[in-house]
Amino acid sequence: MKYVDEFRRGDIARGMAAHIRTLVQPGRQYRLMEFCGGHTHAIARYGLTGLLPENIRLIHGPGCPVCVLPIGRVDSAIELALRPDVILCSYGDTLRVPASNKMSLYQARAKGADVRMVYSTKDALQIARDNPHKQVVFFAIGFETTTPPTALALLQARQEKLANFSVFCNHVLTPPAMRHLLAAGDAVELDGFIGPSHVSTVIGSAPYAAVATEFAKPVVIAGFEPLDVLQAVAMLVEQINAGRTEVETQFSRAVTLQGNDKARERVAQTMTLRDSFEWRGLGQVPHSALAIHPDFAEFDAELRFTLPYRHVADHKACECAAILRGQKQPQDCKVFGIVCTPDNPLGSCMVSSEGACAAHYHYGRFVQGATA
Repeated sequence: MKYVDEFRRGDIARGMAAHIRTLVQPGRQYRLMEFCGGHTHAIARYGLTGLLPENIRLIHGPGCPVCVLPIGRVDSAIELALRPDVILCSYGDTLRVPASNKMSLYQARAKGADVRMVYSTKDALQIARDNPHKQVVFFAIGFETTTPPTALALLQARQEKLANFSVFCNHVLTPPAMRHLLAAGDAVELDGFIGPSHVSTVIGSAPYAAVATEFAKPVVIAGFEPLDVLQAVAMLVEQINAGRTEVETQFSRAVTLQGNDKARERVAQTMTLRDSFEWRGLGQVPHSALAIHPDFAEFDAELRFTLPYRHVADHKACECAAILRGQKQPQDCKVFGIVCTPDNPLGSCMVSSEGACAAHYHYGRFVQGATA
C-alpha cells in the first residue's frame, strides 16, 4: 500500500470484520484496551465498533498525554506564565486544559500572560533567541513520541548557550502506565492491548514484553488507520484463542524491535527517569516519567523557578479519571455533551484532540446511528 486512502477502504474493512466474526468464540468476551487516543479517534471516526461482533469490547485507555497531565502541573505552568519576565511556549492542546479556579493558559493569556502556541521545539528556541531579556520556558508534554524533539532542543540550547531558555518537563512513559493499570486493585478487566504506534517507532516493541510476560496480556502494536486497527483486533483475538501472550507488531512498516537508536540516545543524554509521577486517573505511577538530566540542570525550569509540585483534585462532576482507567465511557458522565463540551470543557478528556470525550462528542452520534 502506498497511499493513506488504501488503509481506509470500506470494502476491505467489511471483509476484515467478517473474518474477525469467524475468529471469535461464542460465549467468550474479548476486552481490548486501545491505549492510545489516536486509536480511540480512529475507532470513533470510522465506526469500527459497529463492524465488530458484540463480544469484542474496545475500552479507552490513558493514552492521551494532555488528558493524563494532572491539574497541579497545569497550575505550575500557569504560575510560570503569569510571571512578568516569562514567555511560556506550549503545544496547542495544553492551552485549553482547565486547571484550578477554572483557569487555563488561554485565560492566563487574557490576563496579560505571554503564552505562545508553538508547533515545534524549534519555535520555542527561536523565541528565546528573539527575546534575550525574557525567560522562555517550553512546557514539554507528551509520551515517548515527543521526547526526542525536547532532547534536541536541550542540546541546541547548550550549544548556543541560550541562558534564557528552559524546559518544564512533563514527558510520561507508556509501558509503566500499562503495568500500573494491570496491577491496580480496582483495575478494569482486560484481555489484551492495542499498543501505540508512534510511541513504538521511538522505543520499539521490546519494552512491552513485561506486560505480556508478567501479566499474561497480549499486546499488538497497531497503526492509526481503520484497517490497521481491525487487523490488530484480529491478531489479538487469535492470540487470546490460542492462549498466547506475546508482543506482536501490526505496524511493521514503521516499528522495529529496538526502535530508533539515535532518538533514544539523545533522550538518555538529556533526561532521566523520575522515581514517581502523578497521572490524572492513575495517581502516582512509579518510574513513569522523565525529568531533565542533572547534566542539563541549567535548562531545568523546575529548578530555575523552584516549582514544588502540589496535588489538586479534579472537578467533582468530571469522570475523566474513570474514563482514563477504562472503567467508564464518556456517555457515563452526567455532564458529557451538556455542561462539558469542546467549547466549555470541564476536564482534559474533552480538550485534547486525542481525548476520549472529544472523540465521542465529535463522532458519537454518527457511530450510534450506524450501529442502530
